[in-house]
Amino acid sequence: MSRVHDALRRAEQAGYLNAPAAPAGTAAAPPRPGTRVVDQSLRGLLELVQEIPFNPAPEAHLIDASRPHEAPTEEFRTLRTRLNHLQSLQPIHNVVVTSPSPAEGKSFAAVNLAMAEAQLTNNATLLADFDFRRPIVHNMFQVDRSPGITDYLLGKVKLHEIIKKVSGMNLYIMPAGEAVINPLELLNLQEVRVMLDSLPQLFNWVILDSPPLLFAADANLLATLCHGTILVVRIGTTTIDSVTRAMQSLCENNVLGTIVNGARRGELYSKYTYYHSYYYSKPDERPNEHKIVKDEDPDDDDE
Repeated sequence: MSRVHDALRRAEQAGYLNAPAAPAGTAAAPPRPGTRVVDQSLRGLLELVQEIPFNPAPEAHLIDASRPHEAPTEEFRTLRTRLNHLQSLQPIHNVVVTSPSPAEGKSFAAVNLAMAEAQLTNNATLLADFDFRRPIVHNMFQVDRSPGITDYLLGKVKLHEIIKKVSGMNLYIMPAGEAVINPLELLNLQEVRVMLDSLPQLFNWVILDSPPLLFAADANLLATLCHGTILVVRIGTTTIDSVTRAMQSLCENNVLGTIVNGARRGELYSKYTYYHSYYYSKPDERPNEHKIVKDEDPDDDDE
């Protein structure tokens, strides 16, 4: 229960569990579950952010909202559903996505999870690149690395200057910013805690991409400042020993779950191919008219 209590405490400090002030002489109504009250200093901030076109790099491998039946999109929708269910049970709004070691797919998972969340109506989602050592989010969206988070923490720019809204989506991104000599010292600034407590007042989800757990202490520190942690592992690469050491390194027991990356295409995609092969549209039919057809391939099974 400590995880829930800590999350509630942080939520109260952030201000989004407080009820609006009642008129004089009347009793204040209790807040509705999930009610968030935006601090006056943050009001109107999103109206100042720059809007950028959605121009992903070809090698980014982002999910495509226009092709909802593709297996990767389905998988991230499933992850989104599970996270949103957890959010309905306890106030989880900022999440660290990390991995035991490099090259296990943490950035791929963080970006696509944010993309999936942003596809929902009225679900403003912020993707923040807190991997100051090897940032990649700006490359995936083909935007400038700076100004970004490090520039804000060093007092060089204002908060709205480091947030970019992706055109036509509920997605906002926050690049890492200019390179710094000691990222961990920067993350220990009080401004980091204040920012992470404040951002959930503006966004339903704040998803942080962070360095691997076993190669830097950055993710361990960020995990203590956020409501939850998601661990990404890769089939054929991540060892049981590295997962064990990564879990033991976390200062708080707030791991929400694990994403298994790198499944072979045949193992994952064949099920979706079989399911969606039931549906097709003849060339001479109108787009909205579909026939249901059983795939008669004898090599397929319905397990």
